Amino acid sequence: MPESFPRPDRAALPTLALAVALSLGAAVSLGLTRFSYALLLPPMRADLGWSYLLAGGMNTANAVGYLVGALAMPLLLRRHAPATSLLVGTALATLLMAACGFLLGAPALLLQRLLAGIASAVVFVAGGLMAARLGALDPRRSGLLLGVYYGGVGWGIAASALLVPLVLAHAPGLHNWAWAWWLLALVCAGCTAALAWPARVLQRVDAQGGVSPAAAGTAGAPTAPVPLRALAPALAGYAMFGVGYIGYMTFVIALLQEQGLGVAGVTAFYTLLGLAVVASARVWAGLLERSKGGGALALLNALLGVATVLPALTSAWPVVLASGLLFGGVFLSLVASTTALVRHNLPPAQWAAGISAFTIVFAIGQILGPTVVGAIADAAGGLARGLVFSACALWLGALLAWRQRPL
Repeated sequence: MPESFPRPDRAALPTLALAVALSLGAAVSLGLTRFSYALLLPPMRADLGWSYLLAGGMNTANAVGYLVGALAMPLLLRRHAPATSLLVGTALATLLMAACGFLLGAPALLLQRLLAGIASAVVFVAGGLMAARLGALDPRRSGLLLGVYYGGVGWGIAASALLVPLVLAHAPGLHNWAWAWWLLALVCAGCTAALAWPARVLQRVDAQGGVSPAAAGTAGAPTAPVPLRALAPALAGYAMFGVGYIGYMTFVIALLQEQGLGVAGVTAFYTLLGLAVVASARVWAGLLERSKGGGALALLNALLGVATVLPALTSAWPVVLASGLLFGGVFLSLVASTTALVRHNLPPAQWAAGISAFTIVFAIGQILGPTVVGAIADAAGGLARGLVFSACALWLGALLAWRQRPL
């Protein structure tokens, strides 16, 4: 049957440049919208009189919003193209980041974090789908293209680390942290403008039939239920990852500042953590390809636990720096390990449902983590004890995941 549109010239597509541009979506969704909060938590808490429980509750609200957004994406994608969802999501994230600078009351800020979480999920899922389509257009570099996209989270963290402390040091006024939110909103706006190019190109490719049904997945095909019981060790291990990692990414800057780390040290620590996220895209590729069971998930959880506990044990700068580099070099690859586990053990028709199951348990874990760590930090032992709890959650996750056998 003749095609209605000419096939696009795939060789002419600048797939790597498109992936780099798409990575700005990952930068907005997590690097800026979620993880910049670690830098803003200390001044906001001091200014607004928060407990650590309430400060952690802000990221719990964000995680709840992320779960809502992720669960809503299948319906949204049936109504709108991924490119449309991506651009609308980044625009909403921009507005919500700006709004945070005008809010002082805890209920309003909790609502802002909830809505920002929804926007983050829309952007991250839509951008990931578009990156996967890029990989289908350039199969030989599909792993690289996906790694470049997810590495955008690290660029967002690094940008936050460079900008937020600078603004806090020079911004006028009582609520000087508001200026940081407004500057981050401007960065998000710039990313949104830059994302218009890959969105336009990939929409045109889709319209011309550039992605085959096989490459796009098996959506709509009848599928057998995912064997959740057989995957229970990995699912439980991944849930504990959600509990553990988010405690570190919420409170580590506050702990380091309590220990006396200055502006330059905080900037260097968080910038290098972000750059380690970018570099990690290729470091663990071989492990993820070889590991058919829960071995990769277990190893990465264990390493992340080591990175998490180090700042709780000592404030020595070399150890703190090692913690940030190890954490940044591991945590996003742990997310990728579950995708690899699904691909190794389930038929293609079950990949979407399998990844969805892991996404849900992870979201539940990261909903619980910040509030629990905040409650511990308010009691005797402070933030250091809270990070010990996070590390123990990660090590428990490693033990659980180690029990996962190939299906």
